[in-house]
Amino acid sequence: MPTFTWDIDPIFFKIGPLALRYYSLLFVFVFLGGYWLLKWQVERGGGDEEDAGDFIVYGVLGVLVGSRLGHVLFYDLDKALKDPLWVFRIWEGGLASHGAVLGLIFAMYLFTKRRRIPFLEGSDRFAFSAALGATLVRVGNFFNSEIVGRLTDQSWGVRFPRYDRGVPEAPLRYPSQLYEVALGLFVLLCLYLWDKRLGGEKRPRGAMISLFFALYFPGRFVIEFYKEHQTLEPTSFLTMGQYLSIPGALLGFYGLWWSFQRRLPVGWATPGARLHDEDDEDFDDDDDLDETDRLEDDVEDALAGDDDEDDEPVSKPPVKKGKKAKKKAKKSKGAGSAKKRAAKKPAPPPEDDDDDDDDDDDGASKPAAESTKDDTAKAKAKAPNAEDDDEDEDDDDDESKAPSSDDDDDDESKAPSSDDDDDEDDKSSS
Repeated sequence: MPTFTWDIDPIFFKIGPLALRYYSLLFVFVFLGGYWLLKWQVERGGGDEEDAGDFIVYGVLGVLVGSRLGHVLFYDLDKALKDPLWVFRIWEGGLASHGAVLGLIFAMYLFTKRRRIPFLEGSDRFAFSAALGATLVRVGNFFNSEIVGRLTDQSWGVRFPRYDRGVPEAPLRYPSQLYEVALGLFVLLCLYLWDKRLGGEKRPRGAMISLFFALYFPGRFVIEFYKEHQTLEPTSFLTMGQYLSIPGALLGFYGLWWSFQRRLPVGWATPGARLHDEDDEDFDDDDDLDETDRLEDDVEDALAGDDDEDDEPVSKPPVKKGKKAKKKAKKSKGAGSAKKRAAKKPAPPPEDDDDDDDDDDDGASKPAAESTKDDTAKAKAKAPNAEDDDEDEDDDDDESKAPSSDDDDDDESKAPSSDDDDDEDDKSSS
């Protein structure tokens, strides 16, 4: 049986006090590879690249905080109680994969809620990234000579002298880290084949993440039989990792049943179907402006309609005038209101049409001239009465608009002057 010794320096390179470990480098590949796989899934479902990039922030915080708190709670609670500051010294090691899963679940919940995306939709898209992360992290554990396997029968195995210190020769152990690497690759392959078998975007929602749970955690449960005990005593029937893997396995089996019972359609929200909070505010502002413009247009249309009905332009605010100007405007206002009422009432038959005949016919007879005198006298008698009527009509129609100066000139021109009467007398006498 093959045996070999694994004695690799976990530091990839060192510059002064700064050192880069293989484990840290592999974590970078976890996030980059996870982003690429998530981007592929999101874009295929109708989303955009920004969604995958935005989740990286949630994912990094979820993995680091969740894995650290998981290690503290599940494996090193006594040490944390004795030295609380040790919890924050994450570079000294101590990350738990089950805690990372819980942190990612919480991060995915916050991300999908903010984006208004179904939680299972986001989890399905992340299943490939989760499998890749589980694989590369165990490669990093192997480079660190940590989370080693139990002792073999010494006929085969791997020696970890950086783990088994203080002994003349390191014993042979199961390479449990490599077992979990193989498990991660197997899950990743199954997810790919499962996705193709279900038709990609034709698969039911929840099928991908449920398969990940249903394959990874039962496999993890089996591998724990070959891993060194942590936290619990060696006499314990199950390890801490096995206890933590049972809920995940049950959740995966139930998720598969649920997804195929419901068969909800999949599909990432399109960029136009949902908006980031900042875009929502911009669109709200635009809507407010559009509503204001519409109101202004309605007001202008209403004013234009009033002008069409009255056949008068909208007058400017009145300017303070003197007594003569006020009296003139008062007369004009009365004349305008008289026009309105005249337009509503049927026009009376014309009383005299002789004025036009007199202007056209210079050689009219004397009887015609005398009738013209009579008509002129009647017009003079009516003029004062028109002014009185104008004053009375002004009291009744306070809200009527003042016509332009052209109307005043027309009204005055209608009342015949005394000069015109003299000319008519001269013509008649001749």
